[in-house]
Amino acid sequence: MHNIRSNKQAHGTGHGPPVEESPQSGGPQREEQPPGAEASTPGREPADFPKAAPKHSVPTNITQRIKRQNNTFPFFSDGLSRTRSAQEKVVALEQQVLVLTAELQSQKELVKILHKALEAAQREKRASSAYLAAAKDEDRLELVRHKVRQIEELGRRVEALEQEREQLVHEARLREQQVQELQQHVQLLMDKNQAKQQVICKLSEKATQDFIQPPGAPDAADPDFLSQQERMEHLKDDMEAYKTQNRFLNSEIHQVSKIWRKVAEKEKALLMKCAYLQARNCQVESKYLAGLRRLQEAVGTETDSFSDLLGQLVQEALQWEATEGSADPVELNPISEYDDYGFLTVPDYEVEDLKLLAKIQALEVRSHHLLAPDAKERALRERWTALGELVPSSELKQMLRAGVPREHRPRVWRWLIHRRVQHLHTPSYYQELLGRGQACEHPAARQIELDLNRTFPNNKHFTCPTSSFPSQLRRVLLSFSWQNPAIGYCQGLNRLAAIALLVLEDEESAFWCLVAIVETILPADYYSKTLTASQVDQRVLQDLLAEKMPRLVAHLGQRHVDLSLITFNWFLVVFADSLVSDILLRVWDAFLYEGTKVVFRYALAIFKYNEEEILRLQDGLEIYQYLRFFTKTICDQRKLMNIAFNDMNPFPMKQLQQRRAAHQERLEAELRELERLKAEYMERRASRGRPVRESCGSEEDGEGEA
Repeated sequence: MHNIRSNKQAHGTGHGPPVEESPQSGGPQREEQPPGAEASTPGREPADFPKAAPKHSVPTNITQRIKRQNNTFPFFSDGLSRTRSAQEKVVALEQQVLVLTAELQSQKELVKILHKALEAAQREKRASSAYLAAAKDEDRLELVRHKVRQIEELGRRVEALEQEREQLVHEARLREQQVQELQQHVQLLMDKNQAKQQVICKLSEKATQDFIQPPGAPDAADPDFLSQQERMEHLKDDMEAYKTQNRFLNSEIHQVSKIWRKVAEKEKALLMKCAYLQARNCQVESKYLAGLRRLQEAVGTETDSFSDLLGQLVQEALQWEATEGSADPVELNPISEYDDYGFLTVPDYEVEDLKLLAKIQALEVRSHHLLAPDAKERALRERWTALGELVPSSELKQMLRAGVPREHRPRVWRWLIHRRVQHLHTPSYYQELLGRGQACEHPAARQIELDLNRTFPNNKHFTCPTSSFPSQLRRVLLSFSWQNPAIGYCQGLNRLAAIALLVLEDEESAFWCLVAIVETILPADYYSKTLTASQVDQRVLQDLLAEKMPRLVAHLGQRHVDLSLITFNWFLVVFADSLVSDILLRVWDAFLYEGTKVVFRYALAIFKYNEEEILRLQDGLEIYQYLRFFTKTICDQRKLMNIAFNDMNPFPMKQLQQRRAAHQERLEAELRELERLKAEYMERRASRGRPVRESCGSEEDGEGEA
């Protein structure tokens, strides 16, 4: 408190008249000092005034400091202090203001500290009041505990601040070391710079001297000097000529490049036009062959002349390919016999009547490849290339529906499979299953061996004797049989595992893909002995067809066509035997991510794609024959995808699950009824006893009797 009062007096005296008059002369100041001394300590001498008045020590010290500064001004002596100008007074006052500002700042900091102390005291007072006002000892004890907790919290904060301070001190030391190193580096660079400056100065002096007095300057009359100068002139002329020639050649190259670009663009346009014309020709030829087939079916055996003529036209149409190859050796967009995964691009039908259909299908495939939108496929491939880490999202869902390019498909499938079986996957599990299969033979091994030779007869990887795919497929199927004894092996699993092998090219990955499809994506009883879930899905498909395509269902119902005979295999092997490989693998791309709803979508889309063709057929047998191969004629994958994911909407999964549950209940009731009837029959048969079989007489006995 004494400091506060002294500071206030210092502020009061700092702006008073004595301070303003002190710069003018020392006389008035000496006259003001004795009254102050008398007021404070009467009877004392004026010389003892500073010691007797501590309250006025601050302004007195400031005044004396200003006086000393004024007395030590470099341009004025002591004798000229009374005649100083107004500018000098302003300078002295500014200095005094600076000193007082510093004092004021220190007093403000002191006030802040006192405020904080006052607040702490008030908090202590409130805590003490609450402690004294507590009625029970438990309340007081709780207050004390609260206080102890506060103290512990403050102790922890102090420790944290101390650690932070130590860390900052350590960082400051490191920074100081860095600063010292940088200073040393800077000093080294400055020394180098100085040395370089000296070298530059020496070289500049030497160059100046050489310019003023060149050493060994050639004489103008020297013949060697003249010949060299003449040679330099000739070289300059040659250089100018080469520059002119270079500019001319550059302009010529630019013109040739423009002409070449125009020719290339024109050639590209002509190739596109030629490809379009070839595609149109294939389409027209396909329609012509289809017309011949329909005309042949319509005419039948009415007249021999018409049937012979149609047969001749069909044979000529089937032989067009050889003649076209000799007439037009240039192939714009050649189609290989096998695709990237080893499937035949055009199936080889064994029935003679279906060879015409194979020719039609070959023309459709060629037309599709010629008119394939390369720009869209290139954009899709660029999107997959730019895609980094795979994360479930709506964007990934749309990209999977559009299809995965061949170079990215193994990586994407492995990620999709891992999402499904990560709770089952262990690193050495597949090797353990292989060891178990080598130790003892599985009961399903014989059936697996029979089905190996029937797996994709239209794929070169499973028909070639030297291929390793059949043995890999055998090991995958045997391992799955050991892994899932409830199913063991069911016909159709070989095709699922074969597709996984063709794409992933790895046994273990194909095994886990088969596990993901059978045990996580498809319902539980899909491959059981009764195939209950598969039958339920066929009934659900019938309901969806009646809802989405009532005309087609009515048309097939009138002709007693049972679609489950065709579609049951679609669901059992996920279209592995039905669609061409390019479309099939795009279906699997979405199927591995979204599940069985994709199978329903594409099954409906296939019928919608060919609905008009089916409606034109009027005979039930003809419809069955058409349904056997019509999925192989689908070549426009984008159209099929658009029908599946746009035209079939809305397609809620909740509705699909409800229909599955309803048909599951009905089917189980039917199966229970069948079991009851079977049990009754067996009881009746047992109650009748074993029937006595009558022996049939031989021919010899008959002849003897005769």
